[in-house]
Amino acid sequence: MSDAERLQRYVETWSSTCDETVALLRALAPGDWSRPTDLPGWEVKDVAAHLAHLEAEIAGEPQEPVEVPELDHVRSPMSAYTEQGPIARRDHHPAAIVDELERAVATRRRQLGEDPPTDGSAPAPRTPGGVPWDWETLLSNRVVDVWMHEQDIRRAVGRPGDLDSAGARHTVAVFARALGYVVGKKVGAPAGTVVAVEVDEVQDFAVRVGDDGRGVPCDPATEATARIRLGVEAYTALSGGRRTHLEYDADVTGDEALGRRVLAALAVTF
Repeated sequence: MSDAERLQRYVETWSSTCDETVALLRALAPGDWSRPTDLPGWEVKDVAAHLAHLEAEIAGEPQEPVEVPELDHVRSPMSAYTEQGPIARRDHHPAAIVDELERAVATRRRQLGEDPPTDGSAPAPRTPGGVPWDWETLLSNRVVDVWMHEQDIRRAVGRPGDLDSAGARHTVAVFARALGYVVGKKVGAPAGTVVAVEVDEVQDFAVRVGDDGRGVPCDPATEATARIRLGVEAYTALSGGRRTHLEYDADVTGDEALGRRVLAALAVTF
């Protein structure tokens, strides 16, 4: 697959995920907007405001500068940046936030259609907070960010869904790339260890730890030291640091102690 084809697939997946998220937000009851999410300090409205902020900024819409106060969950410059969206929209009506998100997505859709990126390694002209990302990183990350936040909202309001979509498959695949780091570095499994993970019918993947202590991808059909089976919602919530492995049922065969240690170490982003 060429760069242009892969980037276009990201755009299409991001677009459909945004549509799903907007539809979900439009269907919320008034009381849903103040429900707490798995993200520290954020209610549903804050998650929607964050999405509107990022998509509007990437679309080139000027953003209101805001001062971020000291908050327990703001621990880095990047988290202070992400807090700006909810703070700037604290007094906005939920419908206005959804309108802004939908408008920004439409603008970006038009921009990407008129001048589609073809080189994944080329710098993206606008990124969240001005981070130095190329097109590959920006477009892939936007799918993960929107889909993960859609799931944050769904868990908060008790409306599970969108677990068999292109956005779900993309997010699982992105998190799967970190399994070698989890098994080799975070868990510190010995050389020769093979850990395989089966996520519903979405994706199977495995890593083998080499003599250098690094986990590298291997055939998922390889005889595994530990094999973990769990659902899309559980795998992505654990990998995204939303919840702990104690809150999900996972089927672990082989070395169960190792499998549980891997489950406990899956979080690679927040």
